[in-house]
Amino acid sequence: MQPLIEVRNLRYRYEDGTEALKGVDFRLDPGESVALLGANGSGKTTFAMHLNGLLGAEGGDGRGSVAVCGMPVEKRNLAAIRRKIGMVFQDSDSQLFMPTVLEDVAFGPLNLGLDPEAAAERARTALHRVGMDGAAARAPYHLSAGEKRRVAIAGILAMDPEILVLDEPTTFLDPPARRSLAELLHNLPQAKILVTHDISFARSICTRAVFFQNGAVAATGSIGDVVDQFGWGFTPAKNDSGR
Repeated sequence: MQPLIEVRNLRYRYEDGTEALKGVDFRLDPGESVALLGANGSGKTTFAMHLNGLLGAEGGDGRGSVAVCGMPVEKRNLAAIRRKIGMVFQDSDSQLFMPTVLEDVAFGPLNLGLDPEAAAERARTALHRVGMDGAAARAPYHLSAGEKRRVAIAGILAMDPEILVLDEPTTFLDPPARRSLAELLHNLPQAKILVTHDISFARSICTRAVFFQNGAVAATGSIGDVVDQFGWGFTPAKNDSGR
């Protein structure tokens, strides 16, 4: 079985000299949901940003290899890779910028070359999948945090990706919104990577965890095994860069 994502010996150093990744190996198979755990500054988000070429695709101070659906993450492949892998960022406001929810969700399909009617239909289908049909005509800034997160996910689903990568998806969400989001993600067919500190949320969706520590993978296994080894509370690393 060809993995959806295969990473080998990934290294990355920021311009300020911070060595953020120190030889990371990783594999995501079809249908898997994997939690990336670890302290702030341990390398989780830096790693995730390599998966669709937000970092590392044009060379930079990095080594190793990243492949998505068999394609090396390189400049020449970025358009195709970004149709395969959808990223939902920690702050939903960074992904919502159009006057209405429907226009926001249709933005990606329009950029894929769909005509306006086809893009709007795909957007409506995505909004239905996340339970936000009734919000199509609303302004995104009028939505609650949980509703914004659902609309951001709808915008990614409208691109029909094979993989979802979510960075701290429960940030700003109250307990009912977290439960609702967990149910939504659990029912989506895409493979998933969750960058999270929320262990209970990770347990409800993921069957495997990868624990990052000081830019390297310190452990991989079931969420229970990783939590037993490293504890529930992850203490931020010294000189925490937030990366």
